[in-house]
Amino acid sequence: MTTIEGQVDDGFGAVADAFRTNFDERGELGAGFCLYVDGRCRVDLWGGVADTASGRPWTDDTLQLVFSTTKGIAATAIAMAVQAGKLAYDDKVADHWPEFAAAGKGELTVGEVLSHQGGLIAVDAELDFDTIMQVTPVVEALAAQAPLWPLGDGHGYHALTYGWLAGEILARADGRRIGQFVQDEIAGPLGLDMWIGLPESEEERVSTLELAPPPSDPAALELMMKVMAPGSNGYRALSLDGQIRLMPENHFNTRALHATEMPGANGITNARSLARMYAATIGEVDGVRLLDHDTMQAARTERSSGPDLSLVVPTRFGAGYWLHGEAQPMIQDGSFGHPGAGGSLGYANPELGIAYGYVMNQMGSGLTGDPRNLALSEAVLAACG
Repeated sequence: MTTIEGQVDDGFGAVADAFRTNFDERGELGAGFCLYVDGRCRVDLWGGVADTASGRPWTDDTLQLVFSTTKGIAATAIAMAVQAGKLAYDDKVADHWPEFAAAGKGELTVGEVLSHQGGLIAVDAELDFDTIMQVTPVVEALAAQAPLWPLGDGHGYHALTYGWLAGEILARADGRRIGQFVQDEIAGPLGLDMWIGLPESEEERVSTLELAPPPSDPAALELMMKVMAPGSNGYRALSLDGQIRLMPENHFNTRALHATEMPGANGITNARSLARMYAATIGEVDGVRLLDHDTMQAARTERSSGPDLSLVVPTRFGAGYWLHGEAQPMIQDGSFGHPGAGGSLGYANPELGIAYGYVMNQMGSGLTGDPRNLALSEAVLAACG
């Protein structure tokens, strides 16, 4: 039987049961889960195996790469800069980043870029993996190229490019790279294990990602094949035209990808830190609040919705946050946060006062809500009434 450790407050036993059932019935390998309610940690659990090759167990010290769940961290950093008056969602990106005005992008606003309306889902310049890891060539290429669709023609998930765009906007407005900003303004004040650009000293704590087989459900498999067809918007966005891969070599298990700044997909953290960060976006946590009420409301206000030009399914976005909906259920409307490939998820719901963090190393195969999260969220909702 899988060893599970941590703490569960009275009244939250069903959440612990759902976490265990993920191991017993839903193929969980190693994972962590944390829930804050009204600024207090009520559930903090971990268990399983962090690395199958060595048998290393998942402990309270284990870290996990969380793919696009990183975008919620980046969105929080941007929201804090908005709160500080360093930029506004209605600002033109080019007002802060003049080079971005090239090729007809001069009218694009910060909010439009953060809500995936910018048409910059991939990089037209031919850049190999090592060059991409340097960041600057990607940023310069995005600034120079034309959008794939005109503003107003819809939104399409910027799976990787979102992070470089958000990171450069923040750097131009604040003066700090996003990795440093996260350490100074989010991780430091809250005491989090959270990095965009992992120091080598922390590398041995990171669990190893394991790929899932293709989905067995015919409809899910058909959707995946449609999204990831070579040359499609989904393929271009999710792999940067095949340069960042899960197979045959999983780039997301490499030191090079852990060390770079890829604010759309390479955040490394744990469930406890995700939940604690989100708790501080909707209230005070041990004397720290990241976003005031008005900033939080502006950040979670819907800016784009409907059929996604990259992911095909309907998606909803605020100012960088993914919003509760069909493609990614997050308990109920009003929730904001971000899922990550394979199943990781962090979000908050101010109406319920909850903040949720889930990370894992066994990737799921679906493109919509992961069964492990659906079970956990159902248990959380029952516990919170």
